[in-house]
Amino acid sequence: MNIKRAKKEIRDTVQAYLMKGEDGEYLIPPIRQRPILLLGAPGIGKTQIMEQIARECGICLAAYTITHHTRQSAIGLPFISKRTFGGKEYTVTEYTMSEIVASLYEKMEQTGLKEGILFLDEINCVSETLAPAMLQFLQCKTFGNHKIPEGWLIVAAGNPPEYNKSVREFDVVTLDRVKKILVEPDFAVWKEYAKEQRLHPAVVSYLTARPGCFYHMETTVDGKNFVTPRGWEDLSQLLQVYERLGKKADREVTVQYLQQDRIARDFANYLALYEKYQMDRQLEEALEYGKISEDMVKKASHASFDEKAAVVSLVQSRCSASFAEAVRQEKVLEKVYGILKEGHRELTEKGTIPEAWISGKLDEAGKEYYKKKKAELLDRQGERLFRETLRILEQYAGALKKEAPDSGEKAYQMLKKWFSEEQDRQDLQWEKCGQTLEYAFDFMEAVFGSGQEMVLFLTELNSDPCSVFFLQQYECQRYDRYNKELLLDERRRTLEAKLKTYRSGDIYGRSRE
Repeated sequence: MNIKRAKKEIRDTVQAYLMKGEDGEYLIPPIRQRPILLLGAPGIGKTQIMEQIARECGICLAAYTITHHTRQSAIGLPFISKRTFGGKEYTVTEYTMSEIVASLYEKMEQTGLKEGILFLDEINCVSETLAPAMLQFLQCKTFGNHKIPEGWLIVAAGNPPEYNKSVREFDVVTLDRVKKILVEPDFAVWKEYAKEQRLHPAVVSYLTARPGCFYHMETTVDGKNFVTPRGWEDLSQLLQVYERLGKKADREVTVQYLQQDRIARDFANYLALYEKYQMDRQLEEALEYGKISEDMVKKASHASFDEKAAVVSLVQSRCSASFAEAVRQEKVLEKVYGILKEGHRELTEKGTIPEAWISGKLDEAGKEYYKKKKAELLDRQGERLFRETLRILEQYAGALKKEAPDSGEKAYQMLKKWFSEEQDRQDLQWEKCGQTLEYAFDFMEAVFGSGQEMVLFLTELNSDPCSVFFLQQYECQRYDRYNKELLLDERRRTLEAKLKTYRSGDIYGRSRE
C-alpha cells in the first residue's frame, strides 16, 4: 500500500487500541494490541507519518533508531542483588531500567500526556547480540524485566532485504504476533503532501513531468545509486533558502541529494530553465499587473516542453503562494474571533475589567501554545498560527491599556472595531488573490490557449489544498468553464484509451487470442 493508506491504517489502529469502555479499561487488552511492523523502502516517509499521527491523535511520540543502541542501553545494566527463595538467600542478577523505557516515563512527565507511540526504526537491522531482546520486545512488549507503560503502542519500521544487507528475517512466531504493513513509493500521494508542505515548485513540477524519477534504486559496480522522497524534500528546502540568499544550485549541488547522476543532472538542467523564467521581469509584470508582452508570448509559446512546464509551474505557484497567505490569515482571524466572541458576555454583562480580561485570554492562549509545543503536537504551520494569534491579542492588550476605556461596553466596541479593520485588510488580500488568478488566466490564454498547458494548470490548482479552499469562496468564471470543459475532455480521453486497451486484450493488456 502507499504511505497515505499506511498512515490511515496506523491511525485507525491507534484509535482502536486506545479506546476505553465504560469501566475505563481498554476495549482491546494490551496483550492483544499487536505491535505494528512497517516495512518499506528507505526515505519514503515512515518516520514522518508517525509524527503526524501522534499530533492528530494528541498523544506522545518517542522515536528511536534501534541500531544506535547496544544491548545494555536497550535492556539495562546488570547488577547483583539478594533474593530469598524457600527460606534460603541467593545472589541473583537483576537489570536497571532500560534507557528506552525510562525515556517513556520522562516523556509522560514532560508533556503531561499518558498515552503515546514508541517508534523503533531499523528494527530488523539490529546487531546479533541485540536480536533476541528485540524478538522478546515484539512478542512480550518488555525490555529486559521492564514492560512499557500501559497506554503506549509499539510501531516498528524496517527495510526489506533488497535495500539493506544487514536485514535479519523475522521468524513465523514473531510475525504471527505483529500487524505487518508493506509500504511502497507512490508519487501521487507524495505530491499531495508536497503541496500541503509548500515544497519548491520546481521539484513538484519536475516530478509531475517525470514521475519515474521520484524514486530510484539501482546497484552498480560502484555501489548503490538512489533517489528517495526524503532526498527531494530536503533538496526542496535547500532551494527555498538558496533563493532567499541569492545562490544558485547546479548539478554539483543536486547530486548531493539525488544520488543518481542522470537524474541529478537532468533536474539541474530543468532548474536552470525554471530560474530563467523566474527571473524574467516580463513574466513578473504579467502576473503582478496584467501586462503581457508580445515578446513573452512568443518566447513561451514556442518553448520546449520542459520550458512550458516550468512556466506553468511558476504561474501556478504564484497563485498558490498568494492563496496560502490569504488562507493562513483567514484561520488566524477565525481563532481571534473565537476568543473575542467570549468577551461579549464577560465585558458587557459581567462587568469584567477590560485589561484583566484581555490579559487573561492572552495568558490562556500562551499557555495552550507552550503546552502543545512542549508535547510536540504542533507542526510549523500550527506554530505560526498560534504566534500570529498571540501577536494580535498582544496588540489589542496594549491598545486597551493605552485607551483605558471606562466600561466593558466601550472596551468591547473598541475590540470589535479593531477586529473589523483586520477583516477589511483580509478582504483586500482576498481581492488581490482574485486579481492574481484573473491575470494568471489572461497569461495562460494568451500564451497557450486551451491546450494541454491549461489542463496542467487546472490540474495543479485542483491538487493544491489552499487553492481549492480559495476557489470554493471566490467565483472565477474562467476557472469554472475550463474546469468543466478541459478536465472532462481529459477524463473522456483517458476512459477511451482504457476502453481501447480492454477491447484489444484483457484488463492487463494481454491478447484475447
